[in-house]
Amino acid sequence: MLLAQQSAPSLPLLFDSRERLAKPDLSALVRLRFLTSVDFPPFNFMDQNGKLSGFNVDLAREICAELEIADKCQIQALPFADLKDALAASQGDAVIAGVAVSEQLRSQFAFSRPYLMLPARFARNLKAPLQGESAAALADRPVGVVKATVHEAMLAAYFPKVKAVAFDSKEALLTALKDGKVEAAFADSLQLSFWVASQASGNCCALFDGPYTSERFLGEGMTIMLRQKDDVLRAAFDHALAALSRSGRLQEIYLRYFPYGLY
Repeated sequence: MLLAQQSAPSLPLLFDSRERLAKPDLSALVRLRFLTSVDFPPFNFMDQNGKLSGFNVDLAREICAELEIADKCQIQALPFADLKDALAASQGDAVIAGVAVSEQLRSQFAFSRPYLMLPARFARNLKAPLQGESAAALADRPVGVVKATVHEAMLAAYFPKVKAVAFDSKEALLTALKDGKVEAAFADSLQLSFWVASQASGNCCALFDGPYTSERFLGEGMTIMLRQKDDVLRAAFDHALAALSRSGRLQEIYLRYFPYGLY
């Protein structure tokens, strides 16, 4: 199912405000080791001072604070390709690095509830003569997309009336959009939001309609990956994420790293 939401500066709530998730007893926990990577800005990266930073890093610290175990928490960065093996070998207790949930991974690991969705968006060239403020205005108009991606498949499935134009790379797509060779582009909201607000776009374009979420094409969202046996820790993460969502602290972290918004 495809879900479209109106643009807003706030972070959509992924937890029911009426739901109360029990807080497990973690008094016997000796330490909690989060594993992440440094190659997925603004989620996880090394800042100019060589400090591990990012949305996921700050979220891990807030989770520890919410669970009242900040003094037991550690965050370690590894190459992304090594994270699953390191978790399986008990070199860490949880991975918070944007690992996409799959059926294969579910057979090996457990996952928290999602804390952030990465939707798809349209961006339009502001000189394009579109009539209307919804995707319906793109019918029979040239819309660019990167070929052989989930966004190409999603565009074909949900917006069959557009004239899809496939490009070999994100860079080629954005150049074509800026130059007016296509009137709009359909891609990852994270990439589009930062590009539209950057000097590289030359103020040519703006986000348009959406955002669109689709578990079928875009997955379940960003979660924390754990070993399957760690049911207590998974319940603790779900409790903390729900509490951070209700208190607005998750929103604060979101605005810190996504000032232009994804939604």
